[in-house]
Amino acid sequence: MKDRRAVPGSGSRPAVRLADLAQLVRAPAALSVPGDVLAGAAAAGHPLGVRTVGVMCSSVCLYWAGMALNDYADATIDAVERPERPVPSGRVPRRTALAVAGALTAGGLALAAASGGRRGLMGAVPLAAAVWAYDLKLKSTPAGPAAMASARALDVLAGALAAGPGPDRATGTGAALLRGAVPAALVGAHTYTLTALSRHEISGAPARLPAATLAASTTTALATAVPAVRTAVAWRAGRLHGRSGTRAAVRAGVVAAGALAYLGSYGTAQARAVREPSGENVRRAVGAGILGLMPLQAALTAHGGATAAAAALGLVHPLARRLARRVSPT
Repeated sequence: MKDRRAVPGSGSRPAVRLADLAQLVRAPAALSVPGDVLAGAAAAGHPLGVRTVGVMCSSVCLYWAGMALNDYADATIDAVERPERPVPSGRVPRRTALAVAGALTAGGLALAAASGGRRGLMGAVPLAAAVWAYDLKLKSTPAGPAAMASARALDVLAGALAAGPGPDRATGTGAALLRGAVPAALVGAHTYTLTALSRHEISGAPARLPAATLAASTTTALATAVPAVRTAVAWRAGRLHGRSGTRAAVRAGVVAAGALAYLGSYGTAQARAVREPSGENVRRAVGAGILGLMPLQAALTAHGGATAAAAALGLVHPLARRLARRVSPT
């Protein structure tokens, strides 16, 4: 720390480096956020558009805000359990973490308003409230996993609200929320298991916990893939014809591939934690679950009809995993 420069006019206080801020907000993990919005928008009928991109950027800001706020709230605990993190190590002052969280929250809400107007704020305001409530009040309570799951589900619903007019679907608020309900529930279920595991990253967990989360993740993957399997069976049986049948079969293949990739990454890490539920293995399972959400999002996006967008999302997953080796997502 002796080689770091002081901020002009601030005495000997060291400057906060961009690398430290990136670690504070777990920058690469934000790659798991746009897929929430994309899955919701695809379910509502129109996944790609200026509004959707704006809401993606808003959600990334709110995600980063939550990470900074988490480290602000957990500074005392992290001084013992995670002393290498930016706040307890002294690389980022605690008040700076709070300021970053506030600025990113404001930015996220502004982006939501600019891109989606009132409907954008209908998605972003509850999401921001859920993030702050979780980090400051609910994280260590029995309601913590449900609170975090609700935040991710709200992110999917924000994407549904952002969807513009589709070719054959109603786009009223109620209809958009209804269409986004299934992907929101599946993403929320995944997030619940992830949050439950994250409480045991330091001390390890009883084997029954990763076993239970693995069962829940398997159920989530199957629930995502079953409609695609039905489509593939119908196509092979000759009940789907022409270009529309081929497109449906391709879409089913992308859905199934996403569900399998999700279970292969997150499920494998959980299985390892079942065999040896040490803190290290649980922490690896949590990291795999954060990034393993992306194939699940790809499957849900393809199921909504946006096959090309889903395939692109799936290709980002390996990139996110490589970046996570430099900046931990947990």
